[in-house]
Amino acid sequence: MTTVSNVDRSSAEFARNAQHYATLLATLHERMAWAVRGGGERLMQRHMERGKLPVRERIDLLLDVGSPFLEIAPLAAWGMYNNEVPAAGVVAGIGLVEGVHCMIIANDATVKGGSFFRETVRKHVRAQEIAAQNRLPCLYLVDCGGAYLPEQDQVFPDWGHFGTTFYNQCRMSAEGLPQLSAVFGGCTAGGAYIPALSDEAVIVQGTGRIHLGGPPIVKAAINEIVDGETLGGAAMHTRVSGVTDYLAADERQALAKLRQIVRHLNMPPALPLPVGITLPPRFDASEIAGIVGGDMKQPYDVREVLLRLIDDSELQEFKPEYGSTLVCASAHIHGLPVGILANNGVLFSESSMKGAHFIELCNQRNIPLLFLQNITGFMVGTQAERGGIAKHSAKLVYAMSTARVPRLTVLIGGSYGAGNYGMCGRGFAPHFLFSWPNSRIATMSPEVATTVLTELRKSSLKGDSADEELASLARETTEQFTRQSDPYYATARLWDDGIIEPTQTRDVLGLCLQLLAQSSPRATGPSPVFRM
Repeated sequence: MTTVSNVDRSSAEFARNAQHYATLLATLHERMAWAVRGGGERLMQRHMERGKLPVRERIDLLLDVGSPFLEIAPLAAWGMYNNEVPAAGVVAGIGLVEGVHCMIIANDATVKGGSFFRETVRKHVRAQEIAAQNRLPCLYLVDCGGAYLPEQDQVFPDWGHFGTTFYNQCRMSAEGLPQLSAVFGGCTAGGAYIPALSDEAVIVQGTGRIHLGGPPIVKAAINEIVDGETLGGAAMHTRVSGVTDYLAADERQALAKLRQIVRHLNMPPALPLPVGITLPPRFDASEIAGIVGGDMKQPYDVREVLLRLIDDSELQEFKPEYGSTLVCASAHIHGLPVGILANNGVLFSESSMKGAHFIELCNQRNIPLLFLQNITGFMVGTQAERGGIAKHSAKLVYAMSTARVPRLTVLIGGSYGAGNYGMCGRGFAPHFLFSWPNSRIATMSPEVATTVLTELRKSSLKGDSADEELASLARETTEQFTRQSDPYYATARLWDDGIIEPTQTRDVLGLCLQLLAQSSPRATGPSPVFRM
């Protein structure tokens, strides 16, 4: 049982690491400010002059007072489209409404009129996936111009594109998960289907509109000239077409009505966290920055990170003397049990088998799994291959993939190659996956990739220009892998559910575990605990 920290907080190394991490956090805060800013001051002012509230203010008014809001992928589309699509034009996250955990998906009309880009659709679909997994009602705050037409081939035809959002709405409604909408602005084309497919819908008088084809499309299609209010205004849809169910005089009234609808859903309230029996960590989470630093080549003991995340810093480690490069341990976070698999170096056959064994124990005991990734991959070389690393690593991948309990993943360092797979990367559908600002994700590190590609190229190069070509290839490869392994490159493309700070991690995981505890049935079926 580990409760003692060996970190020297007065050392020069700790100070250097902390200083470097402070720079990483400053960058994160700056980019989060970009996400919150929406379409900018001018468009925000015009939005408010129309009597409309900023999207995050709508969410604040919808949520219960004091409710946390777990936002999903706030930095989606960072560095893309000339940085003109903050947060991909949609805010999504989980919060309490009338005591019920709800998924809120809210368009930001100050960003390209709330239109859907590729990342907007991916974020919308990801939010719905989380809602379906955790049995959450979906509340859509609709202010949506439909697909962004210049990007139509990226948002319209394929699975996972705009149509999938409507498919998900239908499926969730059929499964008893309420789909509720409040319409604040113009909802055109695909945007019209969000309220039309909802179980109940509220629309705001004067600003809310719904039409499959707006006035320009109607004129082009059937040569009818009609204004937007007549075609799809709030009064018409509430009193004539019946597309919407409630007419609100303004946005505040619409949000109050949405809360009232949730109050009468007959949904179970959120389970309270067992605060009374929960002890905080004995060591300060702010010290994590001084432990991990930003140098991927500098090792540290991952137990020191765990001691700053778990209740009372009490860690019951499994097989502590065997397979030491993978720490497997039972602990609690905010009073909820969790089985932790955390990297402490490259994965050998022994650590892989140990991890598979531990996963089966957690299955048997119905304990969710938490993977903390800082991994270069599985061991390579003649000795490793003769020892069966391919077979043993596959056992870990198999056990993780077929786990019958919920899985959470946090990238706290490198996430490279098959190590990403064995430690429950995005491709293995963890219930939630978050990253730290120092994390990196790629098939391999820039240094290894550069070595591999230049060695492969050497055999085919001859003549005086060989050295120059190899140097050029090395520069290009290093630049590509450095840029593409950056955590902001990853989160912009929704390879994670967001970048979080080490000091936020305990609370984020606590909320996720709370959601999973109330939504996940007990693991059933055979649970062979085997020794390998």
